[in-house]
Amino acid sequence: MPTLEAPAQEAPAPAQQAPAPTQEAPAPTQEAPAATPEAPAPTPEAPAAGREALAPRVDDDSDVNRRQVLYWRLLARLFDQEEQPALESVSLAVVEDIGLPAALLDPQTSVDSLVQRHPELAAEFDGLMVPEESGEDRDRAAEVRRAALVSKVLLNVFARGSGTVSAGRLARWQSDAAWLERALGCKPGELRAGRAPAQSPGARGAAGAGVGPTGTGGNRHTPDLSRLIPEIGPELGAIEADLVKRMHLREVLADPQLAAALTPSMSLIEQLLRDKDNLSGVALANAKALIRRFVDEVAQVLRTQVEKSTVGPLDRSVPPKRVFRNLDLDRTIWKNLTNWSPEEERLYVDRLYYRHTARRTTPQRLIVVVDQSGSMVDSMVNCTILASIFAGLPKVDVHLIAYDTQALDLTPWVHDPFETLLRTQLGGGTDGTAAMALAQPKIAEPRNTVVVWISDYYEWRGEQLFESMSALHRSGVKFIPVGSVTSSGRGSVNPWFRERFKDQGTPVISGHIRKLVDELKTFLA
Repeated sequence: MPTLEAPAQEAPAPAQQAPAPTQEAPAPTQEAPAATPEAPAPTPEAPAAGREALAPRVDDDSDVNRRQVLYWRLLARLFDQEEQPALESVSLAVVEDIGLPAALLDPQTSVDSLVQRHPELAAEFDGLMVPEESGEDRDRAAEVRRAALVSKVLLNVFARGSGTVSAGRLARWQSDAAWLERALGCKPGELRAGRAPAQSPGARGAAGAGVGPTGTGGNRHTPDLSRLIPEIGPELGAIEADLVKRMHLREVLADPQLAAALTPSMSLIEQLLRDKDNLSGVALANAKALIRRFVDEVAQVLRTQVEKSTVGPLDRSVPPKRVFRNLDLDRTIWKNLTNWSPEEERLYVDRLYYRHTARRTTPQRLIVVVDQSGSMVDSMVNCTILASIFAGLPKVDVHLIAYDTQALDLTPWVHDPFETLLRTQLGGGTDGTAAMALAQPKIAEPRNTVVVWISDYYEWRGEQLFESMSALHRSGVKFIPVGSVTSSGRGSVNPWFRERFKDQGTPVISGHIRKLVDELKTFLA
């Protein structure tokens, strides 16, 4: 037993001593944690820099969410006229937070009214939707503001509503559509009907206050109209046509004050031409005034396009006119250098040289045949005006024929497109052989004759008509088949005719009216 207790008595002693170092060992452990709080000291500083770097990302997410709210509200209002209270309240908070007026969210407030109250917004609407070069640094806050303005324009234009349309409502829509065209970097009316703007593009500074939808996209890139016109123009035209159909047009025309509020457009002109036989008195006079205004506006645009390139090559067989403005001073000096007198330091001129200014023009006959069925009203208006412009050119003999199931020779009125349109009768079928019977006797010199045939070519006697057209082409006539000469570029052509015209070497011209103008200028130059 003593042998067992002795080690037990001695063992605790070292055990008592052993803890001493154990008590000392924790000292460094206490010191180590002391260093541990110091080590993380830089860590709070590192996150500080990290938070500065991440802060914009948090704001970016907020801006992205706010922009999405505005676009979701736009979609909700376009597809459902009922307000969504949650979207409306959040959108109002976003708009007020970015410093825009609450009226921006009211679809009943036109862009014109908004700009009149807040003139500084005009510059922001101008070129608003023109694509910009995207860089690495994107201003998310500016994108939220842009989304709010874009939503305003799109909602006002594409939310048709329902019920009867008043003249004031149609005028407001036309004004908002002009702002949409301006936002796309185009001139007002360019996408819908190709009419001349209210003022020249160079006068944009005068519209700095922005109270009217005039001007272009400023310094931003102009969009490719060849893409925008076919895609957007017809949609705007369809909306405008729907608004016109829902308007009690006869009642509006009977009231001079309401009629004065109407802005002439292709959709309105089509409705007037269809209904002209049912109008009388004041209503008929107002209808004629609207048609006259529209014809003059379109003629202004087309006349400019025609006059730019209707000049033929110089005709050197005609002696130059010997007047001072035609004097070729450089050539005169060069040709008389042999007469230079060094002693007198004088140049003696024994012959003057003049510039040739006469242009070579060959008498041409232009025969325009237009399908006046209901689907071709846009082409009918444009080509009637175009024919009158070419009729005013020297040495161009223009004939105009309109047809549906019967043909009508409108040549006596070709110089006045207004009177020509009043004599048209839209609607009915199409029988081009009747028009061909009127056109063929007018061709005296095939080589100096161009026939422009405008139709969708859905004919009753298709094969017979095509054989007649092929015969004209083989005889030397410049035959130009046109499927759609509209301001917006929309149109369809019978595939059967399209393929045969292509095989014949006379492909169908479809699209904007400028294509036909260019083709005619090439032949008549």
